[in-house]
Amino acid sequence: MHKHLTFIAALAFATAGIAFAAEAAAVKNIVIVHGALADGSSWRKATETLEKRGFNVTIVQEPLTSLDDDVAATKRVLDLQEGPTLLVGHSYGGMVITEAGNNPGVVGLVYVAAFQPDKGESLLSLASSKPAGSMDIKETKDGKYLYLDPGAFAADFAADLPKAESDFLAKSQVFAAKQAFAAKIGEPAWRTKPSWSIIATEDHAINPDLERDMAKRAGSEVTEIKASHAVFASQPEKVAEVIEKAASKAGR
Repeated sequence: MHKHLTFIAALAFATAGIAFAAEAAAVKNIVIVHGALADGSSWRKATETLEKRGFNVTIVQEPLTSLDDDVAATKRVLDLQEGPTLLVGHSYGGMVITEAGNNPGVVGLVYVAAFQPDKGESLLSLASSKPAGSMDIKETKDGKYLYLDPGAFAADFAADLPKAESDFLAKSQVFAAKQAFAAKIGEPAWRTKPSWSIIATEDHAINPDLERDMAKRAGSEVTEIKASHAVFASQPEKVAEVIEKAASKAGR
């Protein structure tokens, strides 16, 4: 009788453990934070691909007025998620998810051709440490905001997209406050949570070697894709595949 009860208890414990593991692995929420120039609509193809694979995708439309404002906008979206969430950031969005990723609901971070800062670093300090190709960045008349010259947008940002698509991105780009680029990061979430990094090997906005250095420092799992800075738009299937793999591993 005692042995029978012991067996039942062990079986119940094992079953509960399996159920818990299955639940822990079920990361279905993906929150995407766009970069400083192309807004969330540019993630449509990747979003549709992820949704077809069963994920719940939400895109943060951060104001790009300051790093604090953008982190706050991301946290508002994270607060709406039910269950564990994978946080994805492109370009400047990497700065944002490094701060916002400390949210307890976030179980992993995916950096897509993104800045991956450590404590005390800013986008400007990172970009100047290993410059990329010449970006034709302009200032607004008041000197407070930055944008990419529409005539140079395709070559600098989206060389592997069809002209009509890169032209649309150039016309719909979001101006970013200079102070957002100068803001320094606090405690980086990648120190306590798993991270993945997509390196765009043909990136003219962020030096691919800088992307590699940041990923190595953070201990991120790296995938290299031959693509421009707009890798999420030109290679949506490959980007979605990395995100899907990250979601499956982050929940373990």
